[in-house]
Amino acid sequence: MHLFQKLLLVCLLCPLQLLAKEDPRVRVRFETSLGKFTVELYNETPKNRDNFISLVRNGYFKQTLFHRVIRDFMIQGGDPDSRNAAPGQRLGEGGPSYTIPAEICLPRYFHKRGALAAAREGDDVNPLHEGSGSQFYIVWGKTYSNEKLMEIFNASLRNPAKPMPMTPEMMMTYEKLGGTPWLDGNYTVFGQVIKGLDVIEKIQQVATDKNDRPLTDVVVRRTYILNPKALRRLGLH
Repeated sequence: MHLFQKLLLVCLLCPLQLLAKEDPRVRVRFETSLGKFTVELYNETPKNRDNFISLVRNGYFKQTLFHRVIRDFMIQGGDPDSRNAAPGQRLGEGGPSYTIPAEICLPRYFHKRGALAAAREGDDVNPLHEGSGSQFYIVWGKTYSNEKLMEIFNASLRNPAKPMPMTPEMMMTYEKLGGTPWLDGNYTVFGQVIKGLDVIEKIQQVATDKNDRPLTDVVVRRTYILNPKALRRLGLH
């Protein structure tokens, strides 16, 4: 084998070896009344990841609703009060007594379409951006022109306490795939839908009442870990 071929082989194998050494990501399957989808949890957000895994393993989300749905924005779930809630009942205040510290990993993880993120109270009562102990949202959003993205970025520069990066990857993703860039830096993104994005699209299109609750309940029938071996490799028994 020529020296050039050997060098090429090494270059090709190195990324594969690095991938093999990376900790595996836990995948969670959602089975809902409108279909199934799968999310992958980021290891760089361990507190949010571990909390979500614990909730899934304890059946916390079973028979809860996607109680807040806004077309071209996001779908929100995880409120235990939504389980068996009466029609028209206002929801969104339920959950454990604890919060989860913010783990914002910009620019690596941002609010692109399909992002899984922690819902939270507003800045006035939650300046540290701590996430809800159970409520989460999944981004749908919309696509943005380059000009609009630069407008959002420039607006963030006027608030030096909360600067928002806008990398070429983010720009291209928001232009081609879509999302909600104005949420970046304010909420923890801790996972991503990797299968069943069509189900998210279907849910975000349902008719809702004045409180953004679907008129026909969208029920989480069950959630479960798809790759339990990943838990063991991460030391999560």
